[in-house]
Amino acid sequence: MNLWILRHGEAQNQAHNDAARELTPRGRLEVQRSAVHLGDQPLDAILVSPYVRAQQTAAVINAAVGPKPLFTVPWLTPESDPAEVLRQLDSLHYRDLLLVSHQPLVGVLIGLLQHGHMRQPESMGTASLAQLEGDFALAGLMSLRQLRHA
Repeated sequence: MNLWILRHGEAQNQAHNDAARELTPRGRLEVQRSAVHLGDQPLDAILVSPYVRAQQTAAVINAAVGPKPLFTVPWLTPESDPAEVLRQLDSLHYRDLLLVSHQPLVGVLIGLLQHGHMRQPESMGTASLAQLEGDFALAGLMSLRQLRHA
């Protein structure tokens, strides 16, 4: 399994609430730069947080790499439980998958997948893209193949 994890691009500081924050023009450019590294990947699907900035990030990626099935899931928000994310991923049967989400979730999730615990989160700036590889998306059973910062 190849699991790609992308943090959304730079977002506005102010909005009605955190979920409503939109990408800035700079954020869109960051995401376009990250999309270059996904261009030739055989993604089966894109799973995305319901927050506006993540939705916009996924739309930029989808436009850049060609249309992929895109699913909004409630368990990819900033404060989601990484163990719940793993439970959800275990119920899916994708070979190549992109998750579009937020800090602190993405950093903690990458650490959990690599090390089997949540004490070593990965630093993920806006539009940072990580690729993990392993037989299954289970704690401690994936290897970080690459990490690119926008």
